[in-house]
Amino acid sequence: MPEEIYEASGIKVFGSRIKSLLFSTDVAIIRNSNAHAVFAVYPFTPLISITQSIIDVASVPVFAGVGGGTTAGKRSVNLAFQTEQLGAYGVVVNGPMSNKDIKKIHRIIDIPLVATISSMKDDMAGKIEAGADILNVSAGPNTAEVVSYIRKNYSQTIPIIATGGPSGETILATIAAGANSITYTPPSSAEIFATMMKKYRQED
Repeated sequence: MPEEIYEASGIKVFGSRIKSLLFSTDVAIIRNSNAHAVFAVYPFTPLISITQSIIDVASVPVFAGVGGGTTAGKRSVNLAFQTEQLGAYGVVVNGPMSNKDIKKIHRIIDIPLVATISSMKDDMAGKIEAGADILNVSAGPNTAEVVSYIRKNYSQTIPIIATGGPSGETILATIAAGANSITYTPPSSAEIFATMMKKYRQED
């Protein structure tokens, strides 16, 4: 994980202070990462079997996606409950998840509910009021701006996870804007392998 991430204050969840979250569902990468936690969110219908596999492999807390775009309503509520039973440290809902469903999920779980904010147009106040315990800001190049906006207009205290961007400078800017923890997308297994193979060939 980039060293700049550890300038963040972190978010304390069940006694663990989490500053860095690995954005991945690759179990090999997850097992060989030094991140404080895993952020297991992906663009397909969430499956308990996938969540179970990640939790089994990870040696750190896992925050698992339970829908919001392709999956919502009763299915997401049930997934959130099952995800808690598997031992996840938190459930993550994507930007399109309705405040009504956020409220339902909040009522049935005791672990943190992380609600994603993807742009300035999102109903930030509504998500907080519905029961979001943590906000996850994933707004591309505008992430730091959105984080700053939340801090100035909605809450100085709600924990914020945010994407750090491609460099140490963007990570530090996001932290300065008010993010407590940073998600980081690692290089793929193929990219790591390519680097290793290039080194091996040079040694021959």
